[in-house]
Amino acid sequence: IRVDAETQMSTVPGLFAAGECAAGLHGANRLGGNSLSDLLVFGERAGRYAAAFATKHPATSVDAGDLDAAGEAALAPFGRGAQGEGPYDIERDLQDTMQDLVGIVRTESEMTAALERLTDLRRRTREVAVTGNREYNPGWHTALDLDNLLTVAEAVAKAALARQESRGAHFRSDYPDKDPAAGQYNQILEQAADGTMTLSRAPIPEMRPDLKQVIEEMG
Repeated sequence: IRVDAETQMSTVPGLFAAGECAAGLHGANRLGGNSLSDLLVFGERAGRYAAAFATKHPATSVDAGDLDAAGEAALAPFGRGAQGEGPYDIERDLQDTMQDLVGIVRTESEMTAALERLTDLRRRTREVAVTGNREYNPGWHTALDLDNLLTVAEAVAKAALARQESRGAHFRSDYPDKDPAAGQYNQILEQAADGTMTLSRAPIPEMRPDLKQVIEEMG
């Protein structure tokens, strides 16, 4: 999630993100031990600025029609019965697709094939079905998660396909070397209301001299 470095607010006003879900702090090779300091520093920052934002922006009303539509969409899997596919089957195929085609070693042909599979998985998700009650129903929860899982998978695949180099944890067998020019920008993916995803590049600001010195000393 793209956030403002100072406030941790995303591009959606009033939505704040911190920790491993927020992109940009650790770049291409986040080390596991960094996550705790990330949460401590930027979690505090997100909470502080979220509270300040809330005091300046009173609560707004929610359109009743939008609420009804969201509720109907969430409950739709219960009404499909035997006509639909189980959520766990789709989830498993999504996991296999990303593991096999967008895994540790990446190449253009495999990632292109992955995007084609994701299109088919999204089609199958529109017909997903669940049984049972609403209470304590993990199958229903998985069905509700599928759209978000597919969105993240598509973003990962498209970003990796567009970055024609190897950098940090991103390794491409067809582009095994690091491209210095590619280190000058971040890739930004945005999803429109109709679900289409676009990719753009944002220049990385010049690093402050004191930070450069710290990195050089640690290197």
